[in-house]
Amino acid sequence: MRFLTLLSAQRRRFRDLSEQEIIALAISSEEDDARIYRSYAEMLRGDFPDTARIFDGMAEEEDTHRQALIDLHKRRFGDTIPLIRREHVAGFYARKPVWLVENLGLERIRAEAAGMEEQAERFYLAAAERTQDADTRKLLGDLAAAEAGHQSTAEHLENEHLSDTARESEENSAKRQFVLTWVQPGLAGLMDGSVSTLAPIFATAFATQNTWTTFLVGLAASVGAGISMGFTEAASDDGELSGRGSPVKRGIAAGVMTTVGGLGHALPYLIPHFWTATITAFVVVFLELWAIAWIQNRYMDTPFFRAAFQVVLGGALVFAAGVLIGSG
Repeated sequence: MRFLTLLSAQRRRFRDLSEQEIIALAISSEEDDARIYRSYAEMLRGDFPDTARIFDGMAEEEDTHRQALIDLHKRRFGDTIPLIRREHVAGFYARKPVWLVENLGLERIRAEAAGMEEQAERFYLAAAERTQDADTRKLLGDLAAAEAGHQSTAEHLENEHLSDTARESEENSAKRQFVLTWVQPGLAGLMDGSVSTLAPIFATAFATQNTWTTFLVGLAASVGAGISMGFTEAASDDGELSGRGSPVKRGIAAGVMTTVGGLGHALPYLIPHFWTATITAFVVVFLELWAIAWIQNRYMDTPFFRAAFQVVLGGALVFAAGVLIGSG
């Protein structure tokens, strides 16, 4: 906390910036935004080439703005532009790193770009109020209007590069990639965690009648299965040929959901009373199995009742095995 306070105190306040520094800040901001848009374009080019061309066009517009600002700075202050960036100004808007945005959906990336334009518009309006030079004020006002109009520009670029067929194709591709990278490994993990841990958990429960011991066994089984499933998924396919996406993302999805699936019916055994904990675990298992059937129906186009029959039947057999072994 003290470090953050010190860092904030070392930043300049926007109202204390000179007109030259405001122009320099605008130049560096336009450079950053153009770089971000080009990063978006490169990130999307393989799977969404039409949307990539939209971001290419937006980056070119940012370059035009930057050049206009540089020309203004040369006329007023000369060739040496002060080094000042967003992070040097207290309260100034920040941009999210591209690596944070790349895991978001296509529409979320477009929305992030729209938010960038809104922030830039507010900056230019505030900057225009701070300058007394007519040419500078006019340029900053024009840039504010341009940023406000970027939504129209983006729509124009979308109409130019994204036909209805191309948009539908990109949306289908995005959905397919989401299913392959996150849903499939996550569903496999949830099924493995929910079903495979039934036998050891309920066998321990009925064999010992001890809720704490049952919880520990369930915790160990869930975490162990999650680690194993995560590494197995990550090592099974690098995604280059199959198009299933990052092995790290798939491993995380499989590992986390496997652990969650097992913990769901292990956590009730934190309740000290055996039958209360067991009945609660029964209910959780029922909900888990129906959730798996819903996910299969929603994302894998498996008929709901067929998915429910397969999952519930498999779960019931494993559950029965655990109870029989534990009771014996």
